[in-house]
Amino acid sequence: EKGKEITGVAAAEELGVQVIHAGTKSENGKLLTNGGRVMGVVGKGKTLREALDRAYAGCAQIKFDGIFYRKDIGQKGLKRCSK
Repeated sequence: EKGKEITGVAAAEELGVQVIHAGTKSENGKLLTNGGRVMGVVGKGKTLREALDRAYAGCAQIKFDGIFYRKDIGQKGLKRCSK
C-alpha cells in the first residue's frame, strides 16, 4: 500500500545497518511507503551470523502499517557455514 508513514529508519541505522530505499517517498517531512518492496536492510559483521543478526535487529526498528519482512534470508548460508 502507498502512503503509510515509516518510522524507525534512523534507529535502525544507529545499529550499523544500511537502509536502501526502493518504494519510499518523502512528503511534508515524513517518509512514506510508495508501493512494492519498500526497502532493503543490510547488516555487516565479521561473520555471517553477526551480519544477519544486525540486519534483522535493524528490521525490527522500522515500523509502518502492514509491514512484512522475510525472516529466512541468509539461513541457507548459515547451514553451509556450519558444515
